[in-house]
Amino acid sequence: MPRFTVAAAQYPIDRLADWSAYEAKLGAWVEQAVAAGAALLVFPEYGAMELASLDPATMGDLAGSIDTVSALLPRVDALHARLAQAHGVHILAASAPRRDETGNVSNAARLFAPDGAVGRQDKLIMTRFEREEWFISGGDTLQVFDTALGRLAILICYDSEFPLLARAAVEAGGQVLLVPSCTDTLHGYWRVRIGSQARALEGQCFVVQSPTVGEAAWSPAVDVNRGAAAIYGPPDAAPAGGAMPADGVLAIGEEGAAQWVFATIDTDHVDALRCNGGVLNVAHWAEQPGAMPLPPVRVVPLGSL
Repeated sequence: MPRFTVAAAQYPIDRLADWSAYEAKLGAWVEQAVAAGAALLVFPEYGAMELASLDPATMGDLAGSIDTVSALLPRVDALHARLAQAHGVHILAASAPRRDETGNVSNAARLFAPDGAVGRQDKLIMTRFEREEWFISGGDTLQVFDTALGRLAILICYDSEFPLLARAAVEAGGQVLLVPSCTDTLHGYWRVRIGSQARALEGQCFVVQSPTVGEAAWSPAVDVNRGAAAIYGPPDAAPAGGAMPADGVLAIGEEGAAQWVFATIDTDHVDALRCNGGVLNVAHWAEQPGAMPLPPVRVVPLGSL
């Protein structure tokens, strides 16, 4: 399925009354995207932190909020798996803090396929807030997922600002980079946006950015959220038919609004550009003086958690 519609969420952090409210909210968002024809739905980094509001005793505490959300992840993932299967779509769930059996906490995004398969990508490079205040650890492996939609990689927020990570995914055949983000200032939003557009240019690929939006004063982790969802491509003509927009922006939302942003993409265009684009960034990468060895990457099918 080289040609499909992708939906990027500008997702608000809400204070939820109970689990049923979360289930209804997520179901409504998925149904809206599916009704618009989306085959791939992308939710943001730390969008799952709204689940911390289900425990009023700990929702205002950083460590407590991690434990509340982490404990709910099996239930959250089961819900996403059901929705992906019921609607026949791929869903990148909002990332969440995940505490493992050793006590280590990672920032985990999970990709659900309609056939029940799932893949998990941990954020690799942590921000100062994650390191110094939240004590969340970075992962150590970048993966490229083979799916019915093409080869997808996930660069969570800050990861998108580091070109060698994206380049490793591109070398492994990555065609679409998913960038769930969570930024509390426009400075942060623009860092991720500029990084995402640069990665689309360098990798001659599509990049999908999905941010949290709105205010959640009750949360010490995601109290302010700024950004706009967008789908980016390389600013170049596509020899296989049609051209990318001159600015590389296929679609972008209204900053701060709760909404879906949609674009139809064709991964055949990625392959065509890399072979015969107006420029050949991917092919010419190694000609940079001092081009560095790339980090390791695994190409894997979606499996099970």
